Amino acid sequence: MAQKPVSQKPAPKPKARPRPARPVAKPAAKAAARPSRRPAPVEPAAPPIVKPPKATANELDLLKELSNAASVSGDEGAVRKIILDAIRPHVDEVNVDVMGNVLAIKRGPGRGERVLVAAHMDEVGFMVSGHDADGTLRIEIVGGVDDRVLLGKHVLVGAKRVPGVIGVAPVHLLNADRRSAVTKANQLRVDLGVESADAAKKLAKAGDRGVFATEFDVVGPSLRGKALDDRLGCATLVELLRGGPYGFDLHAAFTVQEEVGLRGAKVAGYAVDPVCAFVLDCTPAHDLPHSDEERENAQYNTRLGYGPAIYVADASTLHDARLVAYLQATAAGAGIPYQIQQPGGGGTDAGSIHRNRAGVPTVSLSVPGRYLHTPVSLVRAEDWRNSVKLMKLALEGWTTKILKR
Repeated sequence: MAQKPVSQKPAPKPKARPRPARPVAKPAAKAAARPSRRPAPVEPAAPPIVKPPKATANELDLLKELSNAASVSGDEGAVRKIILDAIRPHVDEVNVDVMGNVLAIKRGPGRGERVLVAAHMDEVGFMVSGHDADGTLRIEIVGGVDDRVLLGKHVLVGAKRVPGVIGVAPVHLLNADRRSAVTKANQLRVDLGVESADAAKKLAKAGDRGVFATEFDVVGPSLRGKALDDRLGCATLVELLRGGPYGFDLHAAFTVQEEVGLRGAKVAGYAVDPVCAFVLDCTPAHDLPHSDEERENAQYNTRLGYGPAIYVADASTLHDARLVAYLQATAAGAGIPYQIQQPGGGGTDAGSIHRNRAGVPTVSLSVPGRYLHTPVSLVRAEDWRNSVKLMKLALEGWTTKILKR
């Protein structure tokens, strides 16, 4: 017998879960309470304020800065400022004396010996001596400059570095006698491009110094620029102060007025009263042939590419034989090439330093350079770097035993 179908009730619907109540945002905060599809842009944090260094740390950058600066003898302020900024973090004391020399001390372990290393800040150039009615400047040469290199050169005058040109009559207007004659500096004029003396006086005043407008550059293995005599020595001395400390008190003298008579070095040497002194400079290279017939100039003084030059004698100094031998031994022991600066004319700050007080054993070390005291000098970069290496090793190994006879 069939059973009666049982009616089935539909299953009850599941109760909906209660939705959480939405927070009621205040009118001012409604926009912030709504979720955003795109994240709000994040404002980047402000970068820290970093003041640029007043003097660059890289040795080549520093040399470029020094070479391009204008600091004719008696007006060395531009180079002095670069040097002060560069060395202050690396020395224990620094001051500028009455002459304008920068004198710095990097102290050693306390034995008290004072070793002086000097390099001069000044360069050759000219001084404005007057104004002509046509707006040109009369000039006087400062330091040893050959009149023949002045004609038609681009120059910078005064602290504002006003551009000008040393005027010269074009060859079309010269007769045979004038073409072969050397025009003296006091016959030349600097043309600033203005038309009257009053206009020229607004740009340059009497006493303003002028320099050749040559920019520093690296050319293959060489460095080219003005005033490498003696900005090379200044850059080397800065590197020595960045090194150390040494086994003595290192006294550094960046001197003034070397090009007009070693004047700043006289004062610096007296003030320091060192047990010995090393003088850093740039010496003329005489390594080019005398004529087309000669393959090599046998009567050279120093040559580019043969390393720094150690002095034995010049017009103002017989350099201390003990220090000469010490530099030679240091270079030989480290495999650093060097050459002897052949005795002859010229001189360095050693001429004043070695005659101070009761006498100071002194030696000079120079980078050979072509065309010194002209609008452009040229040196080998490796000669300069080897001079830095040699002086660092010489200072690191120096003791008073070196001076015992």
